[in-house]
Amino acid sequence: MTLVTIHIATGTVGLVTFWIPVGGRKGGANHRRFGRIFINTLLATGITAVGIATTTLLDPVATHPHLVEHAVFSDPLMVRAIFGWLMLYLATLTVNLAWHGRLALRHRKNHRATGTRTNNLLQIALLVASTTCLMQGYWVQQPMMMGLSVVGFATVATNYWFIFKPEPNPYDFIKEHIKSLVGAGISVYTAFFAFGAVRLMPELALTPGLWAVPLITGLTLIIYHQYAVTRKYQMRSVVAK
Repeated sequence: MTLVTIHIATGTVGLVTFWIPVGGRKGGANHRRFGRIFINTLLATGITAVGIATTTLLDPVATHPHLVEHAVFSDPLMVRAIFGWLMLYLATLTVNLAWHGRLALRHRKNHRATGTRTNNLLQIALLVASTTCLMQGYWVQQPMMMGLSVVGFATVATNYWFIFKPEPNPYDFIKEHIKSLVGAGISVYTAFFAFGAVRLMPELALTPGLWAVPLITGLTLIIYHQYAVTRKYQMRSVVAK
């Protein structure tokens, strides 16, 4: 319950502050201030989610006694899969993206420097978590878990693509920063919609549409802002010539 309390408190701050850097003027004082708050609260949210998921893996029924009466989660294996392995995967994804997004901005002049020991360990952790989510989803016959695992594999691949890119454009670090932090926001909103829905309507917790809303919204934001950054710098290049 202590972990849940901290998780809800930090997660709520993260969910609200997410929109200030996304919707506000880029690079301004509010963008930087609330961006830092967003990253720090998401790291805390992700770490506490790891603890919550671990307690579920150890004892799913005692951790979620209110779910046993519902047909969807009457099997402890299902509770362990969704609230254990899936939550652990989303928590790892959130921490990975928040940390990588911070490093992309910090090491804007040397993208290779983002490949720190901690960041490499987070890539390995996400690769393991994604594989586990895929396997657990197959064992409990939950296509949603298998589908979501693809996001983790894609994250590791794109993170390393950025780290080892031979000759990045001068604005690639901004695009990576956007991808990572908006992606972290997607992860938190996904967990909020899905796991929060269980409290109100357990039968809707595994509805694909519920999980798709934050994913589609987040991808749209990433594509739009990355396009805007690319267009801005390309226009500057044309003017300079």
